[in-house]
Amino acid sequence: MTYNKALNSYNQMNVNIDRPEKLILMLYEGALRFANFAKKAINEGNIEDKVKYIIKTSNIFIELINSLDFEKGGDISYYLNGLYAYQLELLAKANLENETKYLDDVIRVLKGLIEAWKEETGIN
Repeated sequence: MTYNKALNSYNQMNVNIDRPEKLILMLYEGALRFANFAKKAINEGNIEDKVKYIIKTSNIFIELINSLDFEKGGDISYYLNGLYAYQLELLAKANLENETKYLDDVIRVLKGLIEAWKEETGIN
């Protein structure tokens, strides 16, 4: 029964994502949300939540890196690969040093990516 519920949820998500561009936007927005949660957790001294949300944010950046198409994307793909990899470094530093300043940089970059992606794709 659990498998069927999971499959139905997956199929429902696929129906709601009619364009791959929307999925990228959802990943950016999810990463932004999780980075903000991680920052809040650091400010509150909640180590467990900090780690959980930094891992979630990192996993999104890893998925974004894995989705890059270097043949079709050319220079943009290489640029994004470096940008995403740097965000992973900042997330690791935020986790290790328990510092929100690194998350502030990640949040700033994500906001810029969201704005640029919406402008480029026309998705809101």
